[in-house]
Amino acid sequence: MVNEELRSQFCRDIVLLKQLGLRPVVVHGGGPQIGKFLERLKIETNFINGLRVTCEQTMEAAEMVLSGNINKALANEISRAGAPAVGLSGKDGRLLVAEQVQGGQLGFVGEPKKVNTEVLSVLLEAGIVPVIAPVAAGEGEFEAATFNVNADTAAGAIAEALGAHRFLLCTDIAGVLDGEKQLIAEMDGKRALGLIDEGVAAGGMIPKLQTAVQAVQRGVGGCVILDGRVPHSVLVQLFSKESAGTTILP
Repeated sequence: MVNEELRSQFCRDIVLLKQLGLRPVVVHGGGPQIGKFLERLKIETNFINGLRVTCEQTMEAAEMVLSGNINKALANEISRAGAPAVGLSGKDGRLLVAEQVQGGQLGFVGEPKKVNTEVLSVLLEAGIVPVIAPVAAGEGEFEAATFNVNADTAAGAIAEALGAHRFLLCTDIAGVLDGEKQLIAEMDGKRALGLIDEGVAAGGMIPKLQTAVQAVQRGVGGCVILDGRVPHSVLVQLFSKESAGTTILP
């Protein structure tokens, strides 16, 4: 979330959710910031089929940006807005354990394999908002390794493990559009997968829909692909009759 005003609104909205008795958990990404940092360090970035290859040097830089700068700044802003927040990464308490994807072609890019919710339960019971960077630990021969995990995928795995009532995927698009380019306010998983099969949903929307469908199939109450450009989009979606995105239900 690069826009400072929207980020500030988001943080205040998280505080309001907390004051209303909800227990929000925040998972963030940071692709654009990682790209800029790699440029500053003059580290060359390679891609395979549009996916960043994460060598050991790139992983170190990504962890610095995700677990350091972005994570602590976001946790601090939520705390300043009125709700205690703690920033952590998936490596803390081995919250997120990942396995290497695509046979290692992408380097230290991982897919969530285990979510250990103990540390989250402690924070939530104490009234603290967890703010999580999608950096994961490994296991087996990669036990000492660090993996970069797609933020949407990490958030989906954590939502499933917690049995979340709502899983909000914040994006910079209106939501899911039909063949006539009209916003779909609500649909079930079957229709969502159908949009992929028909070619209506394409590009970056495909993994978002797949993550959303998997989450609701595994017990999450509903997933919203949310237009984060809408002011106070979280509150609009949860507490008004208006839609700030697309809700996928079981």
